[in-house]
Amino acid sequence: MSDGLPFVSRRAPHAHYQRLIDAAQARAPLRCAVAHPCDTASLSGVLDAARQGLIEPILIGPMAKLHDTARALDASLEHIDCIDVPHSHAAAERAVALVSEGQAQLLMKGSLHTDELMHAVLAPTVHLRTERRLSHVFLMDVPSYPEPLFITDAAINIAPDLLTRADIVQNAIDLHLGLSLGTPRVALLSAVETVTPKIPSTLDAAALCKMAERHQIEGGLLDGPLALDNAINADAARLKHLDSPVAGRAQILVVPDLEAGNMLAKNLTFLAGADAAGLVLGARVPIILTSRADSHKTRLASCAAASLYAHHLQTRALPGGLT
Repeated sequence: MSDGLPFVSRRAPHAHYQRLIDAAQARAPLRCAVAHPCDTASLSGVLDAARQGLIEPILIGPMAKLHDTARALDASLEHIDCIDVPHSHAAAERAVALVSEGQAQLLMKGSLHTDELMHAVLAPTVHLRTERRLSHVFLMDVPSYPEPLFITDAAINIAPDLLTRADIVQNAIDLHLGLSLGTPRVALLSAVETVTPKIPSTLDAAALCKMAERHQIEGGLLDGPLALDNAINADAARLKHLDSPVAGRAQILVVPDLEAGNMLAKNLTFLAGADAAGLVLGARVPIILTSRADSHKTRLASCAAASLYAHHLQTRALPGGLT
């Protein structure tokens, strides 16, 4: 084009998500404990995921609120398993207990706060933790990017240290592999692409790359530090003379801290028309985190990704072992 504007892909919206949904529908739906789905946004997503064969939900919450919410949707809970508890705190505890007892293979957040659910997950008596740190991955469907783009961690770890960042990277790699997306290209982001003691994230990036060389992180191709432009844009990578299989074509973006990740994901969502499905990883089962701002397709994609990854975990030994 003569105006010098970048080419924008014309692929169908949500094409990446639809492939996940199609793959999950080919598997048996797994039982999913849903904690306090007592608003129309969360309950409608659950019921639609059930109708499409992605999950078999167990709804946990105050029974009156569950039925009132269903009536607001003109829906029935007649054929849905429901467990009556008095409030959201009890719903989180019961949902986590169902997973810990093996009665559910997935866990989903409803209309309660994320911290409330995570507190129940991390309780030492329920045995959902592994030796891995919990971390969150956004599975972004960005209209102008040719493949799914993972961003981690933008929701759980505020200012991770080096070992926590290693777990964040490994969790994201395992998810990419578990969704049959191939060996991921992992970009360790900073403000610059050179190592400098003045920017601690560049030191962490260099250390993580060395950890991957020593097989302390496995399954992915790592490069960093990389600035965002030369992580995702091939022309920018060439201008900086960056010659690696990751630069310019990253599939996983590992951010320095939660603030950077949250802003990056929201920038892509509200300025680039992207959608952001999301999972919490590092526990015995994937945890589906939903937001009231999530689109219909995003909620389905989160359920599909969780189902596929849970099936994957069932076929191999859980990494890290139980704590």
